[in-house]
Amino acid sequence: MSLIPATILTGFLGSGKTTLLKRVLAEAHGQKIAVIENEFGEENIDSDILVSDTNEQIIQMSNGCVCCTIREDLRTTLKDLAEKKRKGELDFERVVIETTGVADPGPVAQTFFMDDEIAETYLLDSILTLVDAKHAVQQLNDRQEARRQIGFADQIFISKSDLVSKDELDALMHRIKHMNPRAPQKAVHFGEISLQEVFDLRGFNLNAKLDIDPDFLKDDDHHHDHAHGEHCDHPSHAHDHATHGHHHHHEDDVKSFVFKSERPFDPAKLEDFLGAIVNIYGPRMLRYKGVLNMKGTDRKVIFQGVHQLMGSDLGPAWGETEVRTSKMVFIGIDLPKDIFLQGMEQSLV
Repeated sequence: MSLIPATILTGFLGSGKTTLLKRVLAEAHGQKIAVIENEFGEENIDSDILVSDTNEQIIQMSNGCVCCTIREDLRTTLKDLAEKKRKGELDFERVVIETTGVADPGPVAQTFFMDDEIAETYLLDSILTLVDAKHAVQQLNDRQEARRQIGFADQIFISKSDLVSKDELDALMHRIKHMNPRAPQKAVHFGEISLQEVFDLRGFNLNAKLDIDPDFLKDDDHHHDHAHGEHCDHPSHAHDHATHGHHHHHEDDVKSFVFKSERPFDPAKLEDFLGAIVNIYGPRMLRYKGVLNMKGTDRKVIFQGVHQLMGSDLGPAWGETEVRTSKMVFIGIDLPKDIFLQGMEQSLV
């Protein structure tokens, strides 16, 4: 049986997770989706699209989708669903987990790698984070959970953008990019998101089959991909003081930085270094991923980690004329950038 793709949907209270889910569930896409709600809020999705209201934990909907709420542990619920699917009692092709508005998506993501049975049944496809443009600045200033949700994201959707000015939206997107430069951002109108933007993003692969993110090795904006020595740590760049300067009066504790080198890594040294920093900083390391040039192989090594969990796999071969540049991005909470960059440098051949 092929792995069941799973998507984690996160975002602060009021960012529109339920609206997006309703849209996904109600659309005639012919897919059967199991939705796991991490809380029974006032606003449970099933209220207006369910056939019947029951006390059952798992409810089948009119369009073949399945809804359940976690009253126990996520692991139990995932195993339960997989078991019912195997027995033919439930039919679904993918799972969407909606977290509570104040949840840290980290432990939810880790569930997919900590438990062998779950890792052999499900493939964590991506973490989608919804951001409410109107209230995001305040939430990001005040709530660490909101910042962590950005740090974990593979794809960011900004809702309610019509309620703020263009300058405010630009400033917000600039700030988010500084926290997580690798997650594409898109301003969306409520629920008007095509399913291609939600499913099969392959944003999250610690599993054996790793697809390289084709844009991963491309340099994005000039300001966060300098070679490691000259990364500008902007509270805000001089040139945008006039317009956006104000949004950085709060220095976000979730930040990202990139390590790059054309020298190959020594696998043993790199493993020792990463093992050591994960021991100390693991809980603050939200996401770290890279395409690495390793001594001893002509193939790219794809590396990903979440908190204390990390994994690597061989990707495609380096092209004949391709410059073998290792590039690794770290996203985390108050990580000591100098220690990380120096340690990576010392792990090179």
